[in-house]
Amino acid sequence: METFLDTWKPRVLSILRIVTAFMFIQHGTQKMFGFPAPQHQPFELYSMFGAAGVLEVFGGLLILLGLFTRPVAFLLSGEMAFAYFIVHAPQAFWPLLNGGELAVMWCFTFLYLACAGGGTWSLDHLRDHAPAASSRT
Repeated sequence: METFLDTWKPRVLSILRIVTAFMFIQHGTQKMFGFPAPQHQPFELYSMFGAAGVLEVFGGLLILLGLFTRPVAFLLSGEMAFAYFIVHAPQAFWPLLNGGELAVMWCFTFLYLACAGGGTWSLDHLRDHAPAASSRT
């Protein structure tokens, strides 16, 4: 059983990264394009709302691909901590009451990805394990 779990651990890490990114991107596309659900606030690029949308779409895309996973995940973890304390925490103490459960979960999921990396199925893994280019003389 341990061998099976050890074999699948980096693959499941990749699955966690991909699913998290796919869900995260949807929040960005909602802010930027009103898709897949309409947004009741107009999108203004040079605002906190606009910056969040851009980070969610483009940062989420990089996480989905597993490219620059660690630094991007660290940045997105910070964005979600910021979102929680600026938007949700002033409404109530408990995340269940202030609607901040997703912000907290994403914050810590991205923090985990910043430490663990993108897993086997990532462009980071391909880049790090690519054969060294031979030099020609």
